[in-house]
Amino acid sequence: MALPVAAQSKGPTEVPVEELMKPVGLPELALGPIDAKVTVVEYASMTCGHCAHFSKDIWPAFKAKYVDTGKVRYVFREFPLDNLAAAAAMLARCAGGDKAFPLIEVLFEKQQEWAFGEGNPVPRLFEIAKQAGFTQESFDKCLTDQKLLDDITAGRSRASDVFGVSATPTFYINGKKLDGAPTMEKFDAMIEPLLTKS
Repeated sequence: MALPVAAQSKGPTEVPVEELMKPVGLPELALGPIDAKVTVVEYASMTCGHCAHFSKDIWPAFKAKYVDTGKVRYVFREFPLDNLAAAAAMLARCAGGDKAFPLIEVLFEKQQEWAFGEGNPVPRLFEIAKQAGFTQESFDKCLTDQKLLDDITAGRSRASDVFGVSATPTFYINGKKLDGAPTMEKFDAMIEPLLTKS
């Protein structure tokens, strides 16, 4: 007898927007107007190759078309798959303000160097963090901030427990989960109809 496919393990295909947008302790890392018709939430891990691919190859066009034009509010949420991803996410949080997104983009761009190189990744992370204004002291302080780590972990647990997020990147467009790998075509197909709704 064939076992039924466990669709539940992949999480719901749609989640309530109010639930998705509830604050979870950390301020949102968001770009675009708060009252945009469409909100895209991405759950990403800083050590995830597919997330880096999105950041390098799709994000620039997506940002130009939807975020910079005020059509979409984009929210980046941490879903660290390992301790190194959590450390990189903490650095982006500590950079704060208008430095958070540029640092996230550089970390994804240089992911191979710091995440998958030989030996201890921490000095390589520091080299990148220095460009965002970190000193050795502020870098060490950030990476030992237990409350920040707890908040990031709590956000990850909530995504996993409440929304069934189990892989990265996972995108929600006004609460609807993007199916499969993110491409501009898929984003267009989901976003355009929402923009034309009155």
